[in-house]
This record gives sequence, C-alpha cells and structure tokens, in this order.
Amino acid sequence: MLRVLIVDDHPVVREGLRGMLEHEPDIEVAGEAGSGDEAVAVVPRLRPDVVLMDLRMPGGDGVEAIARLGAGERVIVLTTYEDDGEILRALAAGAAGYLLKDVSRAALADAVRAAARGETVLAPSVAERLRGRRAAPALSGREREVLELVAGGLTNAEIGRRLFIGEATVKTYLLRVYGKLGVSDRTSAVLAAMDLGLVRRRT
Repeated sequence: MLRVLIVDDHPVVREGLRGMLEHEPDIEVAGEAGSGDEAVAVVPRLRPDVVLMDLRMPGGDGVEAIARLGAGERVIVLTTYEDDGEILRALAAGAAGYLLKDVSRAALADAVRAAARGETVLAPSVAERLRGRRAAPALSGREREVLELVAGGLTNAEIGRRLFIGEATVKTYLLRVYGKLGVSDRTSAVLAAMDLGLVRRRT
C-alpha cells in the first residue's frame, strides 16, 4: 500500500481528496495536515510515501515546507495556481510534481504511483509552460528579500537600513545571488530573476 499525506488548509478539499484516493486498492491516506508547518511535524511519525501539498496556506507556505522536508520526501504540489514563478519555486525546492486541482481521480492516483517510483509528475499545461525554461535556483528567504529590494531600485545602503543589516552583509547576499543566477551585476541579476519568476516584474 502506498501511504499518502494530504496537506491543505481547507477541510472540504482534504475530504474530497481522501474520497478520491480511498477508491484505489493500492493507496491509503495515512493522515492529513492543515498547514506546511503541521506537515513538517507529522511526516516523521506518519512516514508517507507521497505528500500532496497545497501551495498557499496560512501557518506555513507549501514551498517552504517542501524545502524543509528535504529530498527524501516525495511531494506533489496540488494547487489552483499555474503561475510560472510558483511552479519554478516549487520544483526548485524539491517538489516531485506539480498538479492542478482539476485533476481527475485516475490521473491523481497515477501521479501518486509515479511519484512513489521516483518519477516527476507534471500537469500537461504545467509541462508545456516549463518547456525550454531552465529551473530556478533555490534562494534563501533573505537572498530573495535583498533581490526584491534591488529590483525596487534601492541601493545597498538603503537595503541595509531597511533590513537592519550592514552594507557589507548586503553585498555578501548579492554575491551569493549572482553565483546562483550565473550573473555578475545587479541589472543582470534582476532580469534573470524576473525571467525565472523569482521576483515580480516591475510595470
């Protein structure tokens, strides 16, 4: 039996997913969680083969939970959001798949089985969006914060004052970002990050 943990902040969604999966003879729902933090707490005890994870939840973001769970857990994102930035963030954090909540019962069950085998599972529309795009590197929360402020036009000194850190520390974060993005200056970093969906495009 493949053991599945359902993570979603809406009880009605969890109940619906449970109902879909319980019809499968080789899949059982090992438990449920209402947030990313709760999922991280219960996974060691429940030891699921696959985790179905919503993205946006109060009390713990899904992408952060995926990163905290680590590469040893097979996590399929199950969400209504089909934004490039969300997709890239989830996959960069280590998600084994990305499905939309309009998935059929049969497709969901097949995705669980595939993820348990170590395969990557993507909704057809998600796979099409990713075609030809490189994966976004994993940035820490602080690196992303600094990059957002750079994209907003702030100088290193202004960023330091905003985040209550030294200007030299800001430069250190930026150098790490440059290395992860494969660029050598602020403008290239912002453009690359926008293309990968790591920061919002400015209008």
